[in-house]
Amino acid sequence: MIDLLIRDGTVVDGTDRAPYAADVAVENGKIVEVGQLPEAHARRVISARGKLVTPGFIDIHRHADLAAYRPGFGQPELRQGLTTIVNGNCGLSAAPIRRSRRAEIAAYLQPICGQMPAAVATDSLAAYFENQPDAPLHTGMLVGAGVLRAGAAGYALERLEEKHYKAIHKAMEQALGDGALGVSLGLGYAPECFYTTEELMRALSPLAGQGIPVTVHMRQEGGGVLEALEEMLTVARKLRIPVHISHLKAMGRDNWGVKIPRALSMLEQARQEGLEVGCDAYPYTAGSTQLIHILPPDLLTGGMEAVVKRLQDMGVRRELAARIEEGGGFDDIAKLAGWDGIRLTSLHCPEDHPYQGKSIAEIAALWGQNPLDCCCDLLVREHCEITMVDFMASEEDIVTILQSPLSNVISDATYPTEGLLHPRVYGTFVHILEHFVRERGVLTVEQAIHKMTQKPAEVLHLPGKGVLAAGMDADINVFAPEKLHQPGTYENPCCLAEGLDYVLVDGAVAVEKGKCTGVKAGRILRRQ
Repeated sequence: MIDLLIRDGTVVDGTDRAPYAADVAVENGKIVEVGQLPEAHARRVISARGKLVTPGFIDIHRHADLAAYRPGFGQPELRQGLTTIVNGNCGLSAAPIRRSRRAEIAAYLQPICGQMPAAVATDSLAAYFENQPDAPLHTGMLVGAGVLRAGAAGYALERLEEKHYKAIHKAMEQALGDGALGVSLGLGYAPECFYTTEELMRALSPLAGQGIPVTVHMRQEGGGVLEALEEMLTVARKLRIPVHISHLKAMGRDNWGVKIPRALSMLEQARQEGLEVGCDAYPYTAGSTQLIHILPPDLLTGGMEAVVKRLQDMGVRRELAARIEEGGGFDDIAKLAGWDGIRLTSLHCPEDHPYQGKSIAEIAALWGQNPLDCCCDLLVREHCEITMVDFMASEEDIVTILQSPLSNVISDATYPTEGLLHPRVYGTFVHILEHFVRERGVLTVEQAIHKMTQKPAEVLHLPGKGVLAAGMDADINVFAPEKLHQPGTYENPCCLAEGLDYVLVDGAVAVEKGKCTGVKAGRILRRQ
């Protein structure tokens, strides 16, 4: 007698194969058989009649490094069918952090990952894993190259010395030995934005020819997105490393419909050359990140306190206004999204709480200021610990990316400790199935499931994940697609997704009849 049998469902197995009728047998946390099993007996039977049975969804791009330590972690994830997530993205991993740099780096991470609890061990990835509480879903970690550079040399613009590269290489190799699934880059963020291409390749040189995945938030995602992509393809060619482009997009109306087809063509050509490259996308026209990223990269040197001091200088502000107006050389989000397209979502000072959810244009009007001064005053008062939602992408570009065989689905979910979250934290994967499959029909259900299961598992080499087949881990979703719904909005984002009837994690029922059970069957996934 087996542990569990899911009977009479329609299997969408993650491989992009057409759906088919089958039962699924589970024993000791593994799928033991998929097929017509009328004679099978199980200790527990789940009826999936009229429902889809799929692999658990995999999000390889979240920023839940510190959220994993908070009460209630896992509910937003499980309720949208996620059974595996990967943190440490965009160069911003919570470990490893040199003890002498912990306060400085934690301040930079806070708008993305939230407040770092004193009890969290970050000296090494091994210590971070050891310290992590039991979780209701599987978690993996990339090592952030930005944190490695900050640990070696802080947030300085100056060129690195040999001792700095040695420190970066040692920390990178140790983190990979501790089980990091790969290396993440955040070339749009300090301090990695200070690398030249040659310096970047030197920092990544221990990875040459090793097959270790590298994910990258590129240097630019607006007018310079194609040049930024060419840079990463050059790195991939010269170092012979797999490169995966995180949250591919073309910010700014002038770039919509133009840059993305060309970017995908460049990736396809690179694949034909034999390079292991791909991309992912989140299904929202608004992104979310730190407000400081409206600034040119050179203004981010020296860490948050240095930025605060700089923004108090009226001369710096006048120069900044001119650079924003001119554009070019950096992702000019203030111009690409417009001040009315930048909403502030996390503000910590009590006097600023009324402005959460409002655009910079709205706040400036209330204060009788120009938007740039309003923005700078807020950054100074909040010590730069502000997150924003910025409306800058095109849904048709998102469709183009999602329809490419090179892409998979991610959320890019960020977890500031307080304030408004982006609705993608709660609903990304249900939103794909509700909006892009059911409402718009731009993906078939098997295509969407493939991009949420097998495809991301392949990107980060996750054994046992992503396919519903005998011998694979019993991470399984059961749901009626017509009942899926993401109720969250930008104004009211913290709404649990609806419609997942059952979610199994290693064969344990983590969601039953749409409710989380509290079972903590998740494992830490380490590079094999």
